Amino acid sequence: MIRLTLYTTLGCHLCEQLEAWLGVLAANEHRLEKVEISKDDRLLERFGERIPVLVDADGDELERGFEAPRLAAWLGERGWLDEVAWRAAQEGEEPRSATRGAEMRDGRRYLSSPDKL
Repeated sequence: MIRLTLYTTLGCHLCEQLEAWLGVLAANEHRLEKVEISKDDRLLERFGERIPVLVDADGDELERGFEAPRLAAWLGERGWLDEVAWRAAQEGEEPRSATRGAEMRDGRRYLSSPDKL
């Protein structure tokens, strides 16, 4: 399982965009820990104008991951990119959900009931 940290703040639409792309492009199951920067002055100073910032377990950071090509390259460098989903996204096709049995509603991913699987 991929463990990632997302430095974010409430209402960050770019952070939501990054999460949506991550759900589509990550080939592996991942756990995303969200860190609210507004509650910590040090984090706010460090990440305030840079969010969203995605960080892997080794501490490597990705800024502007809401831009699909940047996120795809970052994931690809780590062997975590779903190449089929990335090609589909580049061709303008509707991306498939990264979670089997999930569906998108109003920009959010919901797990379907077991009878839909």
